[in-house]
Amino acid sequence: MSFLICLAALAFLMFVAYRGFSVILFAPLAALGAVLLTNPVDVLPVFSGLFMDKMVGFVKLYFPVFMLGALFGKVIEMSGFARSIVSWVIRLLGAERAMLSIVLVGALLTYGGVSLFVVVFAVYPFAAEMFRQGDIPKRLIPGTIALGAFTFTMDSLPGTPQIQNIIPTTFFKTDGMAAPILGTIGGIYILIVGILYLEWRMKSARRAAEGYGTGHTNEPEVVVTGKLVNPALAILPLFVVGIGNLIFTKQLFPAIYGATSEVALTPGAKPIVQQVGAFLGIWSVEAALVLGILTVIVFSYSSIAAKFAEASKSAISGSLLASMNTASEYGFGAVIAALPGFLVIKDALKAIPNPLVNEAVTVTALAGITGSASGGMSIALAAMADQFIAAANAAGIPLEVLHRVAAMASGGMDTLPHNGAVITLLAVTGLTHIQSYKDIFAITCIKTSAVFVVILTYYLTGLV
Repeated sequence: MSFLICLAALAFLMFVAYRGFSVILFAPLAALGAVLLTNPVDVLPVFSGLFMDKMVGFVKLYFPVFMLGALFGKVIEMSGFARSIVSWVIRLLGAERAMLSIVLVGALLTYGGVSLFVVVFAVYPFAAEMFRQGDIPKRLIPGTIALGAFTFTMDSLPGTPQIQNIIPTTFFKTDGMAAPILGTIGGIYILIVGILYLEWRMKSARRAAEGYGTGHTNEPEVVVTGKLVNPALAILPLFVVGIGNLIFTKQLFPAIYGATSEVALTPGAKPIVQQVGAFLGIWSVEAALVLGILTVIVFSYSSIAAKFAEASKSAISGSLLASMNTASEYGFGAVIAALPGFLVIKDALKAIPNPLVNEAVTVTALAGITGSASGGMSIALAAMADQFIAAANAAGIPLEVLHRVAAMASGGMDTLPHNGAVITLLAVTGLTHIQSYKDIFAITCIKTSAVFVVILTYYLTGLV
């Protein structure tokens, strides 16, 4: 019975998310409903002592990353840098390679620190224009954007500042550069197989004499070229974020703080003691994003000064909503993990003998159920990180490999129909699940298979 209660709570949350209701409201209701059915008198203590504690803890750790990422994306957009990068890639590859161009633009922006939600808005007008000129079915745009923004640069390639690559650092005491060889191999696999799939879909449509189509909704206006920022300048902030993240992680912060930081703000005061390892990845990304934002402001102050106040409010509001959604799911997961029924789930997952496969299946399953890569991974690691670490230590597996497998698995089956990014992508492009979800799901399957390619590569070669 306890097992069924857990499943019912998960199914309920998935259903309301699919129906478009806020998980900030329904995640606590689902969690507390499970507690009510298990032991009614525990509802209020669990709400205050567990759900809210974990929810606030998530915000404490990750809200600055959400906020700075959204603000960086906004200034990149306002300055015209994003538009310049898109146009440059299109000119470089040619209009005949529309799909590859859009994938690489999305990858470049997300790897540079721009939120994937921002990337959808920034890239879609150019994708629509290129697909229209090439007479490629519009229904293939969402899958193309998803491959560029939601896959290998989100959590596979080492050093990406996206939140899915940062969350494991607090559990495994790693940094964003964890397992660089394995991550790069996984990223290349996703890119190649994903492009081959999309090209096959395009050729199939052409054989069926299907073109761009007519009667579409949310069609963007024809892109006005105007005067574009120099591409070298436009791409500079992305390099600043990437290189800054690497320097802060590997050199600067370890040299400044060491393993433990003790700060006494006034003489004789009790020092603030902080274990640096658990926060090194987060601090490095935050500092790198600040440098990226300042770089954009320095080189395009006149373009963004007048709009910065309102735009920054919009970016911060969006980051608040995104972080609170994920934090609410994190609190939900903590409650579910504390229920007797979850022990059945844990024991079932323990039946998978291989620690890396166990972690991959657990993380991607919970990411799929919650419809959130960061939320599902947070739930899985909060409940089972100690188990994963113990199993990895026993098998002699570096924690860097655990980090990369968890990050990549989180971005696999999370893109089920109720995923917020999928819903946003379809809404922006004016398409429906019936028209375009098949290709998004195919990209998801390719992304999920990449996790097991990476695991196999590790066992065959020992590369990290």
